[in-house]
Amino acid sequence: MKRRRQCWIGIVSLICFLLSAPMAWANKASVEIEAPNQAPKGSEVVIKLHVKHSADNFFHHVDWVVAKVNGKEIDRWEYSAFDLPKAADFTKEIKLTADKDLEIEAQANCNIHGSAGVSKHIIFVK
Repeated sequence: MKRRRQCWIGIVSLICFLLSAPMAWANKASVEIEAPNQAPKGSEVVIKLHVKHSADNFFHHVDWVVAKVNGKEIDRWEYSAFDLPKAADFTKEIKLTADKDLEIEAQANCNIHGSAGVSKHIIFVK
């Protein structure tokens, strides 16, 4: 009887550990912005958003990516269990005309663990 109780305590402890462990090891979706630091006025600049995540499957995936320039949302990509990104790590490209300094912000979100936060980059126009 004592052995059975110890077994149940062990099982319950293991379940509690496994339920709390994913938060410690969670991989939140993140974005790295690749863009020039400077651009001539009126030129076209290419901005690449490198989205990084640990999984890309029905249960665990990036569910959205958003890009803003000078505080205004310019593009948004939404995903679901039935419309997944191409891979766990993928790249989105944006082309803009540099008429004034461009403050770029990008963020991605995991459907389970959330976002690693906003990434920022400034392109100075000369």
